[in-house]
Amino acid sequence: MSSHHHNHHHHEHAAVDSMTGKKLFLTIILNFIITAAQIVGGILSNSLALISDALHNLSDGVAVLLAWIAYRLGKKPGTPRQTFGFRRSEILAAFINSVALIAVSAYLIVEAAQRFTDATPVNGGIMLWMGIIGLVANVFSVLLLQKDKGSNINVRAAYLHLLGDALTSLAVIIGAVVIEMWQIYWIDPLVTVVISVYILYHTIGLLKESTSVLMQFTPSEVDLVEAKKKLETLPEINNVHHLHSWALSEGSLYFEAHVNLQNDLPTSETLNVRHDIEELLHHEYGIEHVTLQFEYNSHHHPGILVDGNGCC
Repeated sequence: MSSHHHNHHHHEHAAVDSMTGKKLFLTIILNFIITAAQIVGGILSNSLALISDALHNLSDGVAVLLAWIAYRLGKKPGTPRQTFGFRRSEILAAFINSVALIAVSAYLIVEAAQRFTDATPVNGGIMLWMGIIGLVANVFSVLLLQKDKGSNINVRAAYLHLLGDALTSLAVIIGAVVIEMWQIYWIDPLVTVVISVYILYHTIGLLKESTSVLMQFTPSEVDLVEAKKKLETLPEINNVHHLHSWALSEGSLYFEAHVNLQNDLPTSETLNVRHDIEELLHHEYGIEHVTLQFEYNSHHHPGILVDGNGCC
């Protein structure tokens, strides 16, 4: 996840560019077609499970669409107004997508709960065929992205989503077979709940991840308390304070700090110190962007980690 991830960054964009871009786009179209078919099928067959599967497919279509748009936006260069370009658009997209999905899943669970009490008859035949269409399309999409899943977080996410979709379509198929053979209609809301809980489980992780980036939390791979200790072992450094580390987008890590030097060095001599600090941070945490403020004899409590009140 660290430096090595970053060095591939430029090639990966070129690679994602031509081939994966087209594949992602094809996946989006497929997902939207399945969604439409399953919603119509769900209404005709009176199957809530089909509608939940459709919404799952829709969410994935949207996730892949957002990935595709974010990826296109991510390549736009920065401007004096948008100095980071649009690199965070995918994080914002993931956040919006996860909030919407959690709402949909919760709604479906409530609907399903009401279905358990009144067993409305469900047409298992329509349900079965729609489940099969969903399964085939998802398996096809999974195979389409199989080769590229390592190239980029969004492609990987799309791949995992589609894999999950194939499983939910399988659940719909099994439910349909049970309904056809034994007319056990409560299987339909049961499958709905299983799919919804599955969506919730995955989405909460996505929500936490995207929120922590948007809130500028310290990335999980960086330990600031440890970083402070390690930097302070360098001979030229007296203490390091006001440390901040954050991620611009997945895998693009930033670090800033005030460095209080042992000796009053001329600016030209701070270059070596800066180089040592950058090496250490890059090697230990995969941090690529370092901003430092050198000080001498600055009157800070050496124990201070971050500015503002509160911590440490």
